[in-house]
Parts: sequence; structure tokens; C-alpha cells
Amino acid sequence: MQWENKVTFEVGSMERLCMLQKDDGQVLPALPVFSSLVESFLQKLSACLMTDLLAKGYPDVITFAFFCRRSHIRQLAQKFAGTGERLGRGLVFHIAPSNVAMNFAYSWVAALLAGDASVVRLPSKSFPQVEIICKAVRQVLADMPELVPYIYFLRYGHDEDVNTALSALCSTRVIWGGDKTIREIRNFPLGIRANEIVFADRFGLAVIDGDDYLRSDNPERIAQDFFNDTYLSDQNACNSPRFVIWLGRNKVQARVKFWQQLQDLLDNHYELGPVQAVDKLVKTCLLGAECECKLQDTANNLLTRVEVKSLTRKLIEYTGNSGFFIEYEADELTDIKPVLTERCQTISYYGVVKEDILSVVKDSGCRGGDRIVPMGRTLDFSLIWDGYNLISAMSREIDVV
Repeated sequence: MQWENKVTFEVGSMERLCMLQKDDGQVLPALPVFSSLVESFLQKLSACLMTDLLAKGYPDVITFAFFCRRSHIRQLAQKFAGTGERLGRGLVFHIAPSNVAMNFAYSWVAALLAGDASVVRLPSKSFPQVEIICKAVRQVLADMPELVPYIYFLRYGHDEDVNTALSALCSTRVIWGGDKTIREIRNFPLGIRANEIVFADRFGLAVIDGDDYLRSDNPERIAQDFFNDTYLSDQNACNSPRFVIWLGRNKVQARVKFWQQLQDLLDNHYELGPVQAVDKLVKTCLLGAECECKLQDTANNLLTRVEVKSLTRKLIEYTGNSGFFIEYEADELTDIKPVLTERCQTISYYGVVKEDILSVVKDSGCRGGDRIVPMGRTLDFSLIWDGYNLISAMSREIDVV
């Protein structure tokens, strides 16, 4: 059975995709980065999603629609201006994570802005958001047929033939699935000049100044921001905080107030499945066997807090999700150094000066801390992600002497 018969297309067709196998650069010309054609397409896609009644029920879809606005795309183009004469590399093969709804869309848009065509393996889990995006893309492509050869969204199982064919076809391979998926996909060879961008299993941490928090006149908003960073993705996102580090003189009072505000949100807006509950119990027991720690009292199992006496590199192996937080009271900001390993992606903050965090990362020469963002913005997508400049990584620069 040929690989062509093992895939189902949501956007695009096998006939057009197979045309890309021809060794002819004119079949699919590379686009310049931030091309006016792509800008117009994304503006129409944004407008289509913003007027979709079904899309309005999903905040992550509306956030994506705002990302695609012409004004925002032009801001991004300005940010990346002056990086040389660049064209797309060709075809990008995206492997989206199975448990995150909107990741595929941002990855695809990054490649489109870099001047590339894309073939995207959609999440295996069924998400309404995916169907909404696919429908909108089809509608806009009907009005802009010139971009039809550049966009392919498809589904298939864990199939070696498909992975082999698409890996050989692409100019860039992007793997979002984590360590296990990366190891599996790397069994399928790339073309001689193809490159690869991988997003491994990583985590985030939150740093909160308790004194500043207690002075806040809107603790409900702060709790909502933290909820959005963590529970909206069940902490499965690589940028969701799994450690909470407290600073300041009044850490004890701040912790009590902060977690109570969060608990009030959880009681009304979060459900925990049996498997998740068991997994959190296992994580707690394993952590207790590893180090000196204390399980904090909470109203229910929606929130699990384990306070540790010291931060060590070993703790990273015991982080969890679905509302499982390792908590630590720090004396100085530099106390976070032991967990700033290469697996630490995002440092979110409240009441802490971002430049101070940057100094800790730079001065320690650590391999982690690729993003430093305010609390509530860990899930915001950026074209600089996991330390990669995605525009540069997905395009080629023409050296003119």
C-alpha cells in the first residue's frame, strides 16, 4: 500500500502535494519573508475567524485571529527587518503535538511568514479548534488560489511510509511532540540540505514577589493570569509553570491569599479526571521519596502544592501537570539557578524586574530560560521560540557582495 493512500487531507490535495516531488524549482517558487501576499491572506483569515460565531466560543482561536491581523504582521515584519535578503527554504513538514489544539496553526503561520509552503500533520486528538481553523483556511484559499499549492493540512496514523516520504520531501522538518516523538521521527532521513527544528519536553517556572502581590488592588486578575498560564493547557504546554518561586518579606501571607484566589477559580472552571488525580498522587509520593518536602493542605485535588526545602536539578524529574506545583520560598532571585537547566523554557514573573531575571540567566551562563514573560503571557506565541529564530531557521539568506 503506497503512502499516498494512508493520509486524509483537511486542506490541500495529494495531487498537488505530489507535484512538489518534481525536481523543478518553478513548481513552487519560494516566497520572500513577510510577503504582501501572505500578509493579505492572513488578514482575510483573521477577519474570517473573527466573524465566525463558532470560533467566538474558543478564546485560543480568537487569540490566533488577533495574531494574524495585518497590523500585527507588519509589527513583526518591522521587528525582523534588516536581517538580510531572505527567501523561504521550500517545504516545511510540521509534526504538531497531539495534546495541544492550536500549536499547529502558529507553526504553520511562522513558516508561511518565512516564505515556505507547509505540510502539517494535525493533532491526533479531536479538537473543535482544529476544524474551525481548517474551515476558515479553505474559505480564504477559495478567494486566493495562488496560495493553494503552499498549504497542506492532513491526518495519518503512526505510519513509517508517510513519515519517510514527507521527511524526504521537505526542506525543513519541525517536531513539536516532545522527546519521545523526536527520537521516533529522527529515524526517518531528511534530504541532504534539509534542516530540523525540534521542541523537546520542557517546563516553565513562575517567580512572584509576595510583597508586590499583597499590594495589588486586583488579585483576582493575577489568579486568572496564572490560571490561563497553567490550567488552560493542563500544564502540558512546554511554557506552563511547574515551579512557583516566592520572593519578598511577606511570602507566607502572599501564598495564602494567592492560592485561595486560584482555588476559587478552580472550583468553578476546572475538572480533574481520575487518571490525572492518580498521576498527581504518584508524583507526590515520588517527590517525597526523593527529597525533604511537605504536601500543603488544599481544599481539594484540583490543586496540589508540594513545598521543597531547597531547589535542586533533580527536582525537574518529578514535575507534574493538571495542577501539580513544586513550591519554594527563595531568599534571593539567584536561588533559581539550579533549575535553569536546558529543560527550562519560560520564566514568568509578577512583581519582579525582568532585567534582574535576565541578569541571572546571563551571568550564570545557564542553558535554560529562553523566554522571560509577564505572568499571564506564557502561552503567547512568538516567532522566537525555544531559543530559535523561526524566521531565520525556516528561510535562507542570500549573500550579496
